[in-house]
Amino acid sequence: MHMFLVVTAVVAVGFMGVLGALATVAEWVAPMSRGRVARPRLWGCGALASAVGLGLYIFLGPLADAGLDVLPVLGWCLWMGGMVVQFLAQRPGRTVPTKAAS
Repeated sequence: MHMFLVVTAVVAVGFMGVLGALATVAEWVAPMSRGRVARPRLWGCGALASAVGLGLYIFLGPLADAGLDVLPVLGWCLWMGGMVVQFLAQRPGRTVPTKAAS
């Protein structure tokens, strides 16, 4: 069961990294996110940072007991920072005009 979880995590982090590289280099965003992303290169940089941070957090986090306490924290901060950059690369939400009371 552990090997299944590790392989799933490796595939997910790798897929996120590939999407980030494609968005950064070729300005290509996956069709499901294409409508929301206004700046594909910025979104790609955020996706790459998230993939690296998540990889550090998941795969080097268990080494915290061996004296590497800073790696999981650094990975988590990089992961969250990448998500913030991805959020900033998206279009702002629209406000729905309200009807005036009659």
